[in-house]
Amino acid sequence: MDWQAFLLTLRLAGLTTAILLVLAIPLAGVLVLGRSRWLAALEALAALPLVLPPTVLGFFLLVLLGPRTAFGRGIIAVLGHPLAFSFSGLVVGSVIYSLPFAVQPIVAGFSSVETNLVDAARLLGASPARVVLTLLAPLARRSIIAAAVLSFLHTIGEFGVVLMLGGDIPGATRTLSIVLYNQVENFDYGAATRTAGLLLGLSVLALVAIYSSTGARNKAGRRA
Repeated sequence: MDWQAFLLTLRLAGLTTAILLVLAIPLAGVLVLGRSRWLAALEALAALPLVLPPTVLGFFLLVLLGPRTAFGRGIIAVLGHPLAFSFSGLVVGSVIYSLPFAVQPIVAGFSSVETNLVDAARLLGASPARVVLTLLAPLARRSIIAAAVLSFLHTIGEFGVVLMLGGDIPGATRTLSIVLYNQVENFDYGAATRTAGLLLGLSVLALVAIYSSTGARNKAGRRA
């Protein structure tokens, strides 16, 4: 087992999930509470990684963050190095690629809150930000937890974006999915089985935990 890649994968998934929650909660609030005609375009843009092949997204990010574009050259001037083929670049790519898995569950949770409560909060003078933070987010906490788990697991298992944008640099961009690919390519099926089993175990444990928590809360609510 490549424990260096394991720890890097967990670090990438944890940091990506934290950033996604910070971005997804206000974005979901805009999509649910907003009334602009551009909301459909914004929602489509946020959902684009769901239908875009990971290698295509990884390629565009590789070009955008590299020295071939003015944006990439600006980043190099600020950081002293390109984001491509670095851990920071992987974080950027992972946030973009996993964005729908954070936004859509939260949008569903916010949309399930009774509109009477939202209207009452607005009549009392609450700003949209306050409605999201003090009303929608607490009532949709299970959806936020689900978004966090899905984002974490999706980041752990991503391959195409990681390979295109980060390559295979030990200790910097080599994640467990890259390790698994290398093991299969080298016909080391014993090691590949252990790596795949670890990824499978992490996914199952996380999903069991979230569904068990949701089921227990639903039973408690029915008893009440």
